[in-house]
Amino acid sequence: MRRRESTKDPRVSGYSRRGFSLIELLVVVAVILIIAAIAIPNYIKSKMRANEASAVESLRNISTAEVLYSSLYGIGFSDSLVKLGGGGTVVDQDHAGLIDEVLAAGLKSGYLFTFTPLATDSQGHVLTYSVIADPQVPGNSGQRHFYADQTMVIRSNVSATAGPSDPPA
Repeated sequence: MRRRESTKDPRVSGYSRRGFSLIELLVVVAVILIIAAIAIPNYIKSKMRANEASAVESLRNISTAEVLYSSLYGIGFSDSLVKLGGGGTVVDQDHAGLIDEVLAAGLKSGYLFTFTPLATDSQGHVLTYSVIADPQVPGNSGQRHFYADQTMVIRSNVSATAGPSDPPA
């Protein structure tokens, strides 16, 4: 005797269902998009805050390194970030090794660091300086601009490059 084959349609009765329906896939995609819409802006903001914190810490490191440089070599402050770095084979006034090479190059954590000697004595020794930290891409790598000088006070500005008259950060 031959068995009679079932005439039930597996798609209708729920037997041996394979895959997902279009509606189910659309619901999953919609849920993923909603989660992404919430998470991505928060991720960008937290990354900007981390970059800003790194910029402030880098300015502290530069200010501390300048004080050490002045004490060690007795010739005032350095005239560039490169001199504070350790790129040479021997530690000397041209390669003091007081800050890391990334910071000495002037670009770190989405911020561009600009060092400027402001005043020198008759022998060319730097008496005052400023360091400006600007976001590489404002609104993306950071929002605030920072400023520091030999007073070791870090100042910030949200809308433009920071300067000595801006409030402390």
